[in-house]
Amino acid sequence: MEGNLRWMTVTAFAPVTWGASYYVTRHLLPADSPLWGSALRALPAGLLLLLVARRLPRGAWWWRALVLGTLNMGAFFVLIYVAAQLLPTSVAATVMATSPLVMMLIAWALLAQRPTLPAVAGGVLGLVGVAAMVLTGAGALDARGLAASVTAMLMSSVGYVLAQRWHDEDVDVVSSTAWQLVAGGLMLLVAALVAEGAPPRLDASAWGGLAFLSLAATALAYLAWFGGLRHLPAGTVGLVGLLNPVTGLALGLLVGGEHLSLQQALGVVVVLVGVTLGHPALARRARPATPADQPTPPAQARVPAA
Repeated sequence: MEGNLRWMTVTAFAPVTWGASYYVTRHLLPADSPLWGSALRALPAGLLLLLVARRLPRGAWWWRALVLGTLNMGAFFVLIYVAAQLLPTSVAATVMATSPLVMMLIAWALLAQRPTLPAVAGGVLGLVGVAAMVLTGAGALDARGLAASVTAMLMSSVGYVLAQRWHDEDVDVVSSTAWQLVAGGLMLLVAALVAEGAPPRLDASAWGGLAFLSLAATALAYLAWFGGLRHLPAGTVGLVGLLNPVTGLALGLLVGGEHLSLQQALGVVVVLVGVTLGHPALARRARPATPADQPTPPAQARVPAA
């Protein structure tokens, strides 16, 4: 019990830093350099994890790392960067919280993993909550930010399901994450040079923000997250992952000075209730256990990073 509590504390580092990344991106980094900001987040973190893993891809993992690196790290980081700049921190984090529910639907289509009734109910509530946040006259949200946030959520959901489909017992999670970050970071570096030119001039606070995103919210967060998946039930890790939207919501409202309309606030609550209801840990409790039951795969237990 004490060991589980210790690992829950370690694992919580990941979603808390991911939730804080929206605030850091919005308030410390330049709004006009999403490609450079994302490249400087992904590539150093990937190289650091590669030093830890001390392993290069082999065979199909060269192109798999490129595909997953684009979906889970490269394009995902850019879209999250844009969403964080254009949306209130509380809203951006809450929209991303619906990702586990969308992942279940994608896994149903690609992997024939049929969702349970609680998962479907949670998904419906999540959609209702997002609609309540968006379809409001007061405090209108930026359509570009919403499009970026939803696209990032969909891309990462597909990426995580593909990662589960391509699961290889011979490849540890630290190595595969390092490969994805390096592949995504290199693509971002090329895109940044072509589209944005020379790197932006950053002040001390911006460099501090980038250091937090790359080292804490990416490299160390993934190590903590995967360590939790190795020592704790996946359902427990997923519930700890709900600290991601909660952190983003708290920072936006308490530190960022954000204000939500009553309808938007109710939408946030409905989304969090839906995500909790649709979580695999609760879904398993809603049906009788059978000998064929297997632990929830890590890809379904994740609340994606930011």
